Amino acid sequence: MSKTISPFLELGKINSLRVDRETPHGLFLMAQDGNDILLPQAYVTDEMVENTLLDVFLYTDSEDRLIATTLTPHAMLDAFALLEVVDVAPFGVFMDWGLPKDLLVPKQLQKTPFVVGEKRFIKVVYDERTHRLVGSEKLGDFFDKHPKGLSPHKEVDILIIAKTPLGFKCIVNDKYEGLIYHNEIFEKIALGDKKKAYVKTVRKDGNIDLTLRAAGKKQSASSADKVLELLKANNGIIPYNYKSDAELIKDVFGLSKKEFKRSLTKLQDEGKLEVKDTGIYLKE
Repeated sequence: MSKTISPFLELGKINSLRVDRETPHGLFLMAQDGNDILLPQAYVTDEMVENTLLDVFLYTDSEDRLIATTLTPHAMLDAFALLEVVDVAPFGVFMDWGLPKDLLVPKQLQKTPFVVGEKRFIKVVYDERTHRLVGSEKLGDFFDKHPKGLSPHKEVDILIIAKTPLGFKCIVNDKYEGLIYHNEIFEKIALGDKKKAYVKTVRKDGNIDLTLRAAGKKQSASSADKVLELLKANNGIIPYNYKSDAELIKDVFGLSKKEFKRSLTKLQDEGKLEVKDTGIYLKE
């Protein structure tokens, strides 16, 4: 069996199949080429009558039989997801991916030991040896190392996948590897977050350095808006000023101290607030 079982059946993907016949065990669904797959009774509803089309996910059950489900997993074939470890065995670990049969991450596809209850980013892949869907933590094997159409300041979609001593690793536009350095982060981010980011540099190794902040005037306006919004939410008074600690500014406003001070000056010049030793005061 391959991941493409026939021209009309694909393992690890959503397939549109016709209800062919009912049995005590469930419904048999048929593809256009005559291949049929069991949809177990647990997923059958009264609306599923003969000759209706159903969108189902195909995977293998605990006995390695091809089977259909109306459930949608947290990640399908070739997709990434943050999954929770539910069991650890000598040969691998099992992750909850939203289906009755947990997803196996074989030991050889792990980077570091797993612990029950923790979450890791995994890619769902097809194992040519066992003909099963499995998970891999070795994500670097799957990234395209030849980014195309990405230049400095280009907006991209990112998925935060790991925290490192340098910063946060990201999947960029679903196919490239990127990094946001810690000194470029002025807001709270967590594994699994999806965000917009901007290209700083495309490195020779194909990895991409990123920033969460757009360059130019829009950023200053956005920073000033953050200060005003916080002021309005706190009855026009907040206990910060030019001398406030940089880490505190980062935690409260999501700004660097440089950007915070620039925003205060801008807003004072516009007559929107006043900065005193005791705090920042909104002007009427």
